[in-house]
Amino acid sequence: MVRIQSLQNMANSKYEYVKCFEVGDEAMFPNIILVWIKASKLHKPHDSNTLKLMNSCAVEVLEEYADVVFAYGFSDEYTFVFKKTSKFHERRASKVLSIITSFFSSVFVRKWDEFFPHKELQCHPSLHGRVIACASIKALQAYLLWRQTICHLSNQHEQCLWRLVERGMNEKEAWDFIKGFEKSDLNNLLFDEFNVNYNTLEPILRQGSCVLKTTGEDTVKYTDNGAPIKRHRRKIVTVHSKKIASKRFWNEHTVLLKDLGGFVEEINNVTPEYVRSFEFDSKLMPCTWIVVRIDGCHFHRFSEIHEFVKPNDDRVLNLMNLCAVAVLEKFWEDIVFAYGVSDEYSFILKKTTNLYQRRANTIISAIVSFFTSTYVMRWKDFFPQSELKYPPSFDGRAVCYPSTEILRDYLSWRQVDCHINNQYNSCFWKLVASGKSKREAQNSLKGGQLQKKIEELAIDYNKLPVMYRQGSSIYRDKVDNVLIHQENGESPENYGKVIVGHFDIIGPTFWLEHPNILDE
Repeated sequence: MVRIQSLQNMANSKYEYVKCFEVGDEAMFPNIILVWIKASKLHKPHDSNTLKLMNSCAVEVLEEYADVVFAYGFSDEYTFVFKKTSKFHERRASKVLSIITSFFSSVFVRKWDEFFPHKELQCHPSLHGRVIACASIKALQAYLLWRQTICHLSNQHEQCLWRLVERGMNEKEAWDFIKGFEKSDLNNLLFDEFNVNYNTLEPILRQGSCVLKTTGEDTVKYTDNGAPIKRHRRKIVTVHSKKIASKRFWNEHTVLLKDLGGFVEEINNVTPEYVRSFEFDSKLMPCTWIVVRIDGCHFHRFSEIHEFVKPNDDRVLNLMNLCAVAVLEKFWEDIVFAYGVSDEYSFILKKTTNLYQRRANTIISAIVSFFTSTYVMRWKDFFPQSELKYPPSFDGRAVCYPSTEILRDYLSWRQVDCHINNQYNSCFWKLVASGKSKREAQNSLKGGQLQKKIEELAIDYNKLPVMYRQGSSIYRDKVDNVLIHQENGESPENYGKVIVGHFDIIGPTFWLEHPNILDE
């Protein structure tokens, strides 16, 4: 058995240096933080159920996170606006983005049956997102005007497109037909060819949806003589306003004025380039390994509410492994290895990857949201008798490592951490099982030697399942000349079966046996 003290020393000295490669991404004050998310082709324009599902997910975001005070969405996108004084997760862009996209995708899957009771969700939703740091309330106003203008234009195009498709054109023919049409041309096409007056379409289609917090009176109880006792409370409402960037709309909602500030003047035009200049995004350094690490948010509480077996629950670990396998299968061209333990997973993207042009925001949001939606969709496979009581979520970050040696040190750091956490948890829960309170168990282990405690508690550490001690490694067993079906036909690729195993990845043996994994 590896000596526990030596493991702790390795974690605290030899491998800790890898943390210095993490780059700060704080959205500084006084910027107003916006999170923009977009799903992939969820619906045709006249599918109002999908829009209502998106709105319902947005409402839950505002209910879950007090710092999110306003949201605007249309079609397959939503923007969430944080109050100007927000310190949400220290304003770290990657954390803010990943948590919102993860939670949204989690809610989307859970609520699907509510809006589509007779239609099964076929694919695992994946969201792309980015953070926008608006330097002023005027920049926010310009952003909202831009998005609502896009809402109008995209809805006009799609209304025409899908009606042309229903008439017999394919999508390319329909797009080519309306290419270059102005707003008036699209309106005329709808009216002349399909007898549709654009202005009579549902506001949810033409104007998009605003989700915001407002104040109202609620009757909390009644006096003995029947008189109502009312209290002012914040409520979340969904509205479809014609001009969300107008002073009039903003002034009608005192919560927005308080948490964000007021619009000084009306604006009627905005250039997209001006708004895009506030995007808080960066391209990850080329020719470096990219590690995307995701962690469960508040999983201590989540595990207690769902009564996970302590210190390790095979169902939970195998569900996490299944989600990681799904990620490798979706991003098979770019992700070459994954390592997971407990409620975290690290995904290794090859040095040459150009996934999403190496944009950090897009890579993080796509992987985290896909992992989360898979977790929710496959929950019943591992917990058939246990309902998912609330939406789980994960945060994520992306870090670049310049060499294979440093990347392996990162993976060694995570596996050493796995060892130490498992040893601590094995002792902790053995003490709790013996009758000690959780506080007493913590105090008993504070400042002590885990090696000594394991011996005192008669824990045979080597006989614990290897998955608990070494975590899970996922990679492809490289096979030559396997045909993969792609949209543009079948092409030969070096593609193999995804393997889930539990190995020592600190030493050289595993890597010598699988040189193709980190082949530069």
